[in-house]
Amino acid sequence: MAYEIRLVKIITGEMILGKFDAAKNALVDIAALQTIPTQQGVQMMLLPYGYPFDQDFTGEISYTHVLYTYKKYPEELNTKYMEAISNLTLSSGGLSGLNLKNPPMGGGSDLSGLIRGK
Repeated sequence: MAYEIRLVKIITGEMILGKFDAAKNALVDIAALQTIPTQQGVQMMLLPYGYPFDQDFTGEISYTHVLYTYKKYPEELNTKYMEAISNLTLSSGGLSGLNLKNPPMGGGSDLSGLIRGK
């Protein structure tokens, strides 16, 4: 089941990120988004909503407690959220940057000949 990830502000004033479950009308697997002032500006940190007592991204908040849903926010937040809840590192580059048709001179070899039996 695919979920839409949403960034919202709830009635307590906190910004949270979670997967919207339409059947429950709630956000599930929620993370709190905290801003931390630094000398370079502001950094953002994703924490499990129940931190420090709950170390996992679990929990559920009814959508009736949402004051505001952000329509635009950095895509990097979605990536970091997915990495946090899945314990996987997601690549943003993919394989589209590879030049498989014209390998570099000297370093590349033509493996297609091996596969075809030449």
